[in-house]
Amino acid sequence: MTVEGGEDLPFDIGLPRYELSRMIDDLYSAKLLKLAANLPHSGRLAAPDASVEKISKLCGSRVVVDVVVEDGRVADFAQEVKACALGQAAASVLGAHVLGATVEELELARDQFRAMLKDGATAPDGRFADLSMLEPVKDYPARHASTLLAFEAAAEAVRQVAARTSPAGAA
Repeated sequence: MTVEGGEDLPFDIGLPRYELSRMIDDLYSAKLLKLAANLPHSGRLAAPDASVEKISKLCGSRVVVDVVVEDGRVADFAQEVKACALGQAAASVLGAHVLGATVEELELARDQFRAMLKDGATAPDGRFADLSMLEPVKDYPARHASTLLAFEAAAEAVRQVAARTSPAGAA
């Protein structure tokens, strides 16, 4: 398959050339690609309180998140991300703003992010407002799962720690 500009793709993704070109223009802005290339807190923690791995069944993107939680807030964080540029950009927003976040903030951001993609709701606000740049992904449902992985993993990891350390979870 050849895209605009004469470049050959090593595979046929089943889209007419004009649709492929529109998708690339809509989704892969210079700002988004810059975010994807600069992933904060990349790697793994030596002694996390919790680790969660999420994998997209559709595309194989994989995110592993490690967290340390102190006084109900993320005190240390690392992520190993093997995903497309969209998943990397979302993980970059997460990594840039996750320190100090509570489980409630992470779950709210995850839920608002999911609603933005799936239901056309407004972008998350607060510390994760930069997710608004991923708003065009709503028009490409096949990209939703990989874009959400980092937030799903982080929210689950912090929730696991909260469940173990709360009086109800420790019983």
